[in-house]
Amino acid sequence: MMTNRSRWRRFAVALVAMALAVSCAKRPTTIEPTVRVAAPPPTAVPAKPDPPTRVPTPDAAPEGPRITPLPLPESSRSEPAPVLPAPPPAASAPALSGAQRPAPSEFAEVRELQDIFFDFDRYAIRADAERTLSQNIEWMQSNPNALILIEGHCDERGTSEYNLALGERRAHATRNFLVSRGIRADRVTLVSYGKERPMCGEQNENCWARNRRAHFLAKRQ
Repeated sequence: MMTNRSRWRRFAVALVAMALAVSCAKRPTTIEPTVRVAAPPPTAVPAKPDPPTRVPTPDAAPEGPRITPLPLPESSRSEPAPVLPAPPPAASAPALSGAQRPAPSEFAEVRELQDIFFDFDRYAIRADAERTLSQNIEWMQSNPNALILIEGHCDERGTSEYNLALGERRAHATRNFLVSRGIRADRVTLVSYGKERPMCGEQNENCWARNRRAHFLAKRQ
């Protein structure tokens, strides 16, 4: 049989349990709010730049294999031409056309027009030649309607082709001097005979010096 002491203990335990239950019912339940944290924006990955487009310039040649020219055989190589001084600049005055110019055979010797002479392999006008040309210019100015023929001559040394070119340069240099002193270029005709018409036939320096000349003829109108 249950004793009074045991009953009292059960009653005390029941009271304690009831007190705890009441206390828990009165205490409000606190719910922690949920904080939403925004996700960080995605990190932008820089785009890889495209390689620069190569635009060919107008002068750029297309790329391709280099072609090395084959050497020519010895038999097909031409011999180098002799180096001549550059011809003097042409006169700015108008010149007669080929149809208007008289033929060299139409010109005649004039005693007042004296030859001028040149150094070996040169066509520069020398100081003594300038004095002679000044006298020739006086006659040309006194005869303004007369046409002038200048012949270029060389000595016998050198090839025919070389001396024809040198004789032409001597005739050009002589005409340029006349034009610089007031003679119209359209009055002057040029011809080169090279070494084909020597004044002297001896093979020495005195004779060669006489053949290196510019000779004058005239055609009166």
